[in-house]
Parts: sequence; structure tokens; C-alpha cells
Amino acid sequence: MLAVLLTLLLPLAPVHALSLSDLPPDPPAARVLDTADVLSRATRADLDRQLQELDGERVDARLITVSHLDYGLDLSQLGSQLLERWSVEGNGGGEGESQLLLLIDTQNKATAIVASPALQRQLPAALLRSTARTTMAQPLREGDRYRQASLDALTRLRTVLRGGEDPGDPVEAEVAVPVSNIPTAEETREGNGLTWVVVLLVVGSVVPMLTWWVFSR
Repeated sequence: MLAVLLTLLLPLAPVHALSLSDLPPDPPAARVLDTADVLSRATRADLDRQLQELDGERVDARLITVSHLDYGLDLSQLGSQLLERWSVEGNGGGEGESQLLLLIDTQNKATAIVASPALQRQLPAALLRSTARTTMAQPLREGDRYRQASLDALTRLRTVLRGGEDPGDPVEAEVAVPVSNIPTAEETREGNGLTWVVVLLVVGSVVPMLTWWVFSR
């Protein structure tokens, strides 16, 4: 009986809200920190390689996924706190490297990108906001496409870091509205009105003719 009660009550248990204290004090060895557990092993490995490619630009890039943030904490705030905690100077990391953090909230499909102040000239705040709100957000609106959202963002930022022109926001495909053979309510009303007009015209023409024909005999 106790086991049954525990089974019933377990789904009602509150989900642990994540805060800065739940994350590593130092940058982990892996570039992908999937605390939401939504990425497969192959996806994590692929994204890790993509993130490491920015080492050539002297950028320490990382991806963090979360499933439930602490009350009053948003992704941008968490990212800023992580930047301060994981600052390369404060943790004895590679000299001269700047940090770039991509964050995904899987519960709310929210995204954010934060970067070290040293990257502000190459990656201005407007670009980071646009990349998070459009480039990353679009694949998430279409489904749980966390890998695609991360790859698209990295591709855009890598292009700019290497001196290329910003590809800009993704083009959203227009969804064609299927043509229906079922008449709308307005079309039905118009059709019914036309039918009555035709019936009245026929009656108004035929009845006098029949009356004349009957009485003329």
C-alpha cells in the first residue's frame, strides 16, 4: 500500500529549481553541460566539436541546457553569473581567451547568449540577442530541435567572429494554407440566398403562365 501511495505522489513532487549553486564552480572539461538531459551522447559529442572550433578564434564557447530555473532567475542572469564564476582570469584558464555561453531553457523554450566584455566589439549585444531570439528560437518553435538550434547559432556567430558578414535572422518558411472544398458559412448563406431568388423568379414566371393557360381554354 505504501509503495502505491509513493508511486501516486511521486509525480506531484516539486521539480528542483536550478540556480548558480547547482552548476560547477569551474568550467567543466566538456563544452556541453546538459543539465536538462535532452541531448543524446552523439549530439553532445557533435556540439562539443563545434564549440571547440571557436578555440581558433580564442573563444571558449560552451552550451548549457536547463529544465527549470529558480524563481526570479532568467537565462541571461544565469549566463552572466556563470561568466563571472568561470572567468578565465579567475580560474587559471587559457590566457587571452574570452567566453561565450549559449543557454537553453527546455521547459519554456527560452534561449540566451552571453559573452565576455572583450567580445563586445566582435559580437555586439544586438547580435547576441538576435541570434538567441531568432536563430536559436525558430528550431525550438518547430519542435524540440535543440541540436539544430545550437548549430545554427554557432554557425552564425562563427561567421562573424571570422570576419564574415552577419547572415542575419533565419528566413521563416511561409506555411501554405490548404484549399478546402467545404464552403464557409458565408458562402453557404450566399448560396442559399441565390437559390431562393431563383425559386421566386421561376414561381413568379411560371404561375401566371399556367393561370393564363388554364383560363384561356
